[in-house]
Amino acid sequence: MNSPPSATAQRPIPRWIGAAVLVVLSFLFSSNHVAARLAFDHGVTVLTAVTVRSAVTAIAVLALLMVSGVSLRLPRTTLLKAAAVGILIAAQSYCLYAAVARLPVALALLTFNTFPIVIAFLSWLSGGERPSRRTLFMMPVILSGLVLALDAVGWIARGPVTGDTMLAGVAFALGAALTFGSAMLLTQAWLGSVDGRLRSMLTMTVVAIIAGTAALAGEGLQLPVDNEGWLGLGLLTVLYGTAITALFVVLPRIGAVNNSPIMNIEPISAMFIAWVALGQTAAPHQIVGALMVVGSVIYLSSGKR
Repeated sequence: MNSPPSATAQRPIPRWIGAAVLVVLSFLFSSNHVAARLAFDHGVTVLTAVTVRSAVTAIAVLALLMVSGVSLRLPRTTLLKAAAVGILIAAQSYCLYAAVARLPVALALLTFNTFPIVIAFLSWLSGGERPSRRTLFMMPVILSGLVLALDAVGWIARGPVTGDTMLAGVAFALGAALTFGSAMLLTQAWLGSVDGRLRSMLTMTVVAIIAGTAALAGEGLQLPVDNEGWLGLGLLTVLYGTAITALFVVLPRIGAVNNSPIMNIEPISAMFIAWVALGQTAAPHQIVGALMVVGSVIYLSSGKR
């Protein structure tokens, strides 16, 4: 007999385990960005990458659900809510890539990583879970650490972009933060009783349909032109699919409001990957900023559930 979709959704997990998983997922998301850059440099377009990674993830998770015997039947209302979350994730993907196209990656990521504040504000405004004092205290510390680690002040002083391009890039990055924060909050509020794998499958299906339709309406799907491009596309699909599916499973079960700031370690892990894989170095103030973020994440994850 098939098990109900909610069979594993409600079982609580210790906060420290959830925090450790979020840190690992941050590394996966960071690695996904590196793989995406490789794919983009070898013929793959943004819409192609989003379409492929979402479609492959949806198919893989669907196969996993069928093997596990999880029922795919859901009320129509739940399906509509899952579709709404999928639309938000699709919008977040587009906005973040649009921001990266207009701003230095550091500034785009810094602006996007305000999404934990968006989650806390929206939850508080809607009468839901309120951020703890520990979370409210650490949010500005984390953002300050990110400013140092990503050398945001240096980028602004060097004036890499100005005028309308800067405003548009910041607007897209804030849009990505708003849509991603809303998606995480609504996932917890609307889909908390649904199996996390099923949530991921439904959401990625919607994203694949939207991105694929947009790609076909334009220049079509642009596949890699060489083996390196295929390697990048394959890696970004596996890394992103694994990370987003696990995120849909874990975050609603430990609380998005007080635990999403842990994911701000993603830019720091990107720095670490760049240091190991690309030989890039960091200035002393960037190292201080990284330590501020890591220390804040450890402090947050040590709190009570």
